[in-house]
Amino acid sequence: MRLFLILLLLTLSRTVLADTASLPRYVEQQLKVSGDTWTLTVPAGLQLQVLTDALDQPRMLNFLPNGDLLIGSRAGKVYRLEPPYTHATILVELDDYPHSLAWRAGELLIAQTDGLYRAPYQPGQTKIQQDDIELLAALPGDGGHTSRTVSIGPDRRVYLSLGISGNCSDEYLDKSYPFDDRRGGILVLDESSSQPRWQTFASGLRNPVGFDWHPQTNHLYASNNGPDHLGYDQPPEYFSRITANSFHGMPWFQFDGQSIRRDDCIDTAPPRPRSQVSKPAATFPARNAPMGVTFVPANALDARFRKNALVALKGSWGTQPSGGMSGKKSTRRPPSVSMVQFSNGKAAGVVSVISGFQRPDGMRLARPVGVAIGPDGALYFTSDTHTEGLFRLRPAPQ
Repeated sequence: MRLFLILLLLTLSRTVLADTASLPRYVEQQLKVSGDTWTLTVPAGLQLQVLTDALDQPRMLNFLPNGDLLIGSRAGKVYRLEPPYTHATILVELDDYPHSLAWRAGELLIAQTDGLYRAPYQPGQTKIQQDDIELLAALPGDGGHTSRTVSIGPDRRVYLSLGISGNCSDEYLDKSYPFDDRRGGILVLDESSSQPRWQTFASGLRNPVGFDWHPQTNHLYASNNGPDHLGYDQPPEYFSRITANSFHGMPWFQFDGQSIRRDDCIDTAPPRPRSQVSKPAATFPARNAPMGVTFVPANALDARFRKNALVALKGSWGTQPSGGMSGKKSTRRPPSVSMVQFSNGKAAGVVSVISGFQRPDGMRLARPVGVAIGPDGALYFTSDTHTEGLFRLRPAPQ
């Protein structure tokens, strides 16, 4: 027994040392934006830049094979930027909310609130005519949480995420629910017939804004915003592994950091039992509002980040002590970019990457939303509030 304990302690020591060695070292960096200087904390050896602050409520990012960058927006505009990504032009302007985009050979997919649309498109094209845009598959469009995120999976299928409309809305991705109430999870598009149809891939997610696939395992992971009715500290925000037919509980169940609990804010019977609820792979403190997710491939940034997931944390409006809006702005969760570290293909912890977007008095520089790795291996992210623009984190000049 004594030998076993010694071996166990040695194993745990090696694990802790390995995890600690992979943590970023940090430095302070001064960043001047609109005549105001901010002190940010970034990983040593990297530098944060503002490429443009002239966008209108930009959201999710998509790099094209030729290096162009497309950005959706809450303002109805789809932006196009060529390297070095300091000037944006409007590719098309729409009446709805083109939150995100995905490109596949010959066409651009545009995820709007009421449906997934498509238009003929080739990288380098500078304009899309509204008449060329057609509906590919309709989506429920009413109520809150109007963002829709689209991406092409490693299997070349089209995946899309959407949230339920409120904290406790009786909405669920199942044919037993009316079409407008089929919300809260990740869909996959069945294009085997002339009329593409959505199929449920995963359910029970309140607002899974960002998702991406691990570059080594091809496992799908998503961020998820928790509800606002349980106060400032509960429930923690999710970073979840998403598998086919997985059920993540909301709004009927919440993970409190230790166990799955029934949420009494909704009276209807849960569509699936507590035993089938998937726990998150990692968590962030409540009221962080996790948004975009991107995994860092082998040729990007440096070894501290590769095969880990970068997550934009927008920071919530909730204040201490109740989680409502009446408290001091200085108590709101500060916006940041964080990293979910992976070990042997599994989520193993969360560390900060970029912080300092919120000053002690509560004033904010930015609220990160979309994240993506560019063709140059740098991290790009948008902010749709305060500074409405595009940022880049890349190796600092020597």
